[in-house]
Amino acid sequence: MPDEAEDHSNPGPGDTAGGGAASPLPAEPWRPKFNPWLIAVVVALAAFMEVLDTSIANVALPYMAGSLGASNDQSTWVLTSYLVSNAIVLPISGWFSSVLGRKRFFMICLTIFTLSSLLCGIAPSLAAIIFFRVLQGAGGGGLQPLAQAILADTFPPEKRGVAFALYGVTTVVAPTIGPTLGGWITDNYTWRWIFFINLPVGILTLFLVYRLIEDPPWVKRAKGAGIKFDYIGVSLLTLGVGALQILLDKGQEDDWFGSRFILTLAIVAGVSLVSLVIWEWFQQHPIIEVQLFRNLNFLGANAMMFILGIMLFSSLVMMPLFLQTLLGYTSESAGLVLSGGGVLLLVLMPVVGTLASKIQARYLIAFGWLALSVAMLYSSRRLDLQISFGFASFLRVIQVVGLGFLFVPINLASYVGMPLEKSNSVAGLVNFMRNMGSSVGTSMVTTLIARRSQVHQMYLVAHAGPGQPVFTQAVAALTSRLFVAGFDAELAGRKAYTLVYQSLVGQASTLAYVDTYAILGMGAAIMFVFSFALRRNQPGAGRVSME
Repeated sequence: MPDEAEDHSNPGPGDTAGGGAASPLPAEPWRPKFNPWLIAVVVALAAFMEVLDTSIANVALPYMAGSLGASNDQSTWVLTSYLVSNAIVLPISGWFSSVLGRKRFFMICLTIFTLSSLLCGIAPSLAAIIFFRVLQGAGGGGLQPLAQAILADTFPPEKRGVAFALYGVTTVVAPTIGPTLGGWITDNYTWRWIFFINLPVGILTLFLVYRLIEDPPWVKRAKGAGIKFDYIGVSLLTLGVGALQILLDKGQEDDWFGSRFILTLAIVAGVSLVSLVIWEWFQQHPIIEVQLFRNLNFLGANAMMFILGIMLFSSLVMMPLFLQTLLGYTSESAGLVLSGGGVLLLVLMPVVGTLASKIQARYLIAFGWLALSVAMLYSSRRLDLQISFGFASFLRVIQVVGLGFLFVPINLASYVGMPLEKSNSVAGLVNFMRNMGSSVGTSMVTTLIARRSQVHQMYLVAHAGPGQPVFTQAVAALTSRLFVAGFDAELAGRKAYTLVYQSLVGQASTLAYVDTYAILGMGAAIMFVFSFALRRNQPGAGRVSME
């Protein structure tokens, strides 16, 4: 009879499916030949390079459009094409790892990503760069989940939190520095270098992966074990995720469901994704192991990772957008506002990783949501058009405190009760949920700001007419100042009305940002309550308690 106290989150290579006596359990669990931290740095470097490419091209779009003879609207497909192919590969990376072997698939993804980066840099037309970005996104889609799965298997449970902290630095900090780095490269060199910088990093990482990484025994046993390619599942996934990603990216631009194109995408995405779940549920070898969601703890952790993706990218988009559109900051100076939060995350992530080996994950998660809620609500009370560079940086710093306490514990919670042979699938699904959350968050923020700006502008205009004493006094005072400054009476009056209207639009937009921060704060408060629904875990032991 098996030992009841055995930690099944760390089966040895001699375990058999039936748990019989065909081969005795080894005295020690499997460990890699090389130093785990060296392996961690290598895979984190690959993940960092891939995540950086999701945001580094944003500020270069106008330059690409001008260089390639395209419009700004057309150039946004450079981002959309990458996100679509990336999102499709993320959830099926576990299946490819089972068929090809994790190390081999990791190297294939790295090779595709590096070569397509070169091709993007030398692309002669917009159509060519969009095609190469699809390839780049497909190659990059496997890097994040494979890096996380390798870390989960390389480190014992008691050190997994610190390892995930290193991985968290790459996935949280890279989007922060991406726009700033992209702006600096574009201003000082050319937009093509935002792709060329991947070449030395990719080649070096590929060499190190070849020399240092190895598949653990349970991955080798699963490799190509008579698994057939699921054409229907892949087709449904491609249709569903592709339509959903394009819908999120183009929805606000095309007035959402007022557009027949967006409505069609919504129907295709809904039908395809529902059909995908039903189809994969009954497959013997599914490309996406949807039955993992029968574990309510895993389901809850994925839901929280989805919301974390929304919060992370919403806050990442909002502050630079506010500073650039309303206060006239350059992309580089707006990026510098985010740098303080990035530095704090570099310090905070290892601390949280260490705490995760001593404190239950759900308590750390609860604290993270509470801190994030307070920071977002505080931001909604203190944001205005007089905000200084220093105070804007401070707001970003307090926002990342909560984010720093969420990423590592949620990742740890997702592995609770999961056998090691499922680590590839777990990593793929968790990263997919965060990826989709980031797309939803970006789309949600732009939509909320646009819609709430219209609402507030309507309310303010109702109080800014000739019959309103305050409005009349403000126009008269401005007209008088402009007349003293040298404008003739008629021109001074027209310019006074223009300045008042510009101020009204700015105030309406600011109130829209205030509303959005308040909504995010309330969402984080709701997640704080749900944090306590997660199952208890034994800190550092990697398995769920039955209490």
